[in-house]
Amino acid sequence: MSKAMVQRSSGNVFADLRVPEPEQYLAKAKLAAQILKIVKARRLTQQAAADLLGISQPKVSALLRGRLEGFSSDRLFRCLNALGCDVRITISSCHPLTPGRVKVMAR
Repeated sequence: MSKAMVQRSSGNVFADLRVPEPEQYLAKAKLAAQILKIVKARRLTQQAAADLLGISQPKVSALLRGRLEGFSSDRLFRCLNALGCDVRITISSCHPLTPGRVKVMAR
């Protein structure tokens, strides 16, 4: 029996999978997860969510299943706004020797 190789995660599955721009993908995934949480908490049907978000039911289905192709961060912000959430964007002071990062924090 061979031993399976285990690699410690970086904390970002997209970086671990070597996806280009992994922080942006993780941020979008966190935004979508927040939308899913709100839709579930409100017990909205996909059609009711679609009507509220101003998108089609198939797009809601894709969004709630984590299929985020075609969803920009801005579009996800607008969905959160439609659900009554405020979205705050904060830009920190610059660190000229390292690239900046994107973080999503929800309360």
